[in-house]
Amino acid sequence: MTTATATTTAKTAAPRDGGGALPGYVSDTLALAGRHLVHLRRSPGRLVLVTMNPLVMLIAIGYLFRESMNIPGNVAYEDFIMAGIAIQVGLTSVGPTAIGVAMDLRNGLVDRFRSLPIASSTVLIGRTLSDLFVGAVSLTAVSLVGLGVGWRPHNGFLQTLAGFGVLLAFIYTMLWLGILLGTAMKNVEAIDGSGALVLVILSFLSNAYVGVGGLPGWLQPIAEWNPVTSVITTTRRLWGNDPVGATGTGFPSEHPGLVTAIMLTTLLVVSVFGSLRGFRKAVGN
Repeated sequence: MTTATATTTAKTAAPRDGGGALPGYVSDTLALAGRHLVHLRRSPGRLVLVTMNPLVMLIAIGYLFRESMNIPGNVAYEDFIMAGIAIQVGLTSVGPTAIGVAMDLRNGLVDRFRSLPIASSTVLIGRTLSDLFVGAVSLTAVSLVGLGVGWRPHNGFLQTLAGFGVLLAFIYTMLWLGILLGTAMKNVEAIDGSGALVLVILSFLSNAYVGVGGLPGWLQPIAEWNPVTSVITTTRRLWGNDPVGATGTGFPSEHPGLVTAIMLTTLLVVSVFGSLRGFRKAVGN
């Protein structure tokens, strides 16, 4: 082999972490996302899991128990609860995404990726894009069932669309939180329990099912500053489903959009940097 040929081969095999061409980076990311979607088509259990959990809560609480719920203001309980149900798509996604990353690290799949001339970050971004697609499909299914049980947005098409945009931003942030959890813990059993805790604690310590004022007094400040509460309140107001008197009186309740933007941006930045660092450390990069 000539010196020139050897040099060319070395350049081709080198990873693109050092700032390769953007089209190649995007192509690698989309290829990895497509790989996950092909796997999902063969084993759709993840899609079923992420969809069924909020649907069960929607039917159990939003439909069966709606007559028992007392929400202040002239808002139907189906309208009130819908944003709280939709938020569970993101919370439910944390555990499966974390488990998927941990399994990739455990079964040697990532080691095979390392032999390819791709940036290590494309592996994680590709997973988040495929999982975001799963979240979007689940959110669509939940919304259609919500329409079937009586939920209606009241602020027009653009604001309704903006509400779904806020939910998708929340779901994407939760996916990176799941990746951070998967690279940090690696133990599937521990991850499964932690994902369940994230779902239960963040959803029930919020205004998802009852207004902040309906919670015990010592829990109200916690619920009001819960980022999930801000996302839910922002979505409700965009949909026209936010009853007067159902939120608190503090800064997060008065400025939910601003609090949502700050909290989601901060959480996303921390999760992305932490995930990339943990992933590179795990694969010895």
